[in-house]
Amino acid sequence: NNIADGISTSNEWDYLQMQSINNVMASGLIGRDVKAEYSGVYVDATITPQITYTMSSEADEVEFLILDGTGAPVARVTQDSVSEGVNTFMWDGTDDMGNRVDEGYYSIQATATTSAGTQIKPSLSLVGMVEAVVYRDGAAFLRVNGTEIPLGDISAIGEAGAYTQENDS
Repeated sequence: NNIADGISTSNEWDYLQMQSINNVMASGLIGRDVKAEYSGVYVDATITPQITYTMSSEADEVEFLILDGTGAPVARVTQDSVSEGVNTFMWDGTDDMGNRVDEGYYSIQATATTSAGTQIKPSLSLVGMVEAVVYRDGAAFLRVNGTEIPLGDISAIGEAGAYTQENDS
């Protein structure tokens, strides 16, 4: 029993140490450009999430299914006549009944339909500068273009202007 308790305590300390290291590293990303593939957004009373996605071709309609932490659908949002490339929309943080959703992390599933009736899958991805780091329940979330995403969703990091239009001017 003592050995099992010792291993359990050691694992807890290792986890806390890893979280601390991640949190310190996250704060060093402020002002840097990042690329991220993400699957959801954080919503609270002050955040109106901007959903950024990339289309491989034009679509007549893109539907976003927004799910709560239990996987239950809370909202279905559509955009019509969407162009190829990077697109965005603001989710007002309300459910299908018009009620403000509870604070928390919401998953997003996206599907698009072309004029020919073909289904394609938009890529939930964004590129932008890290504006802030927010810590929730011990985890780091990066605010990029007004959207809070988990640190683990970052796929590339560069100096300011590396992925944004700043370096093209």
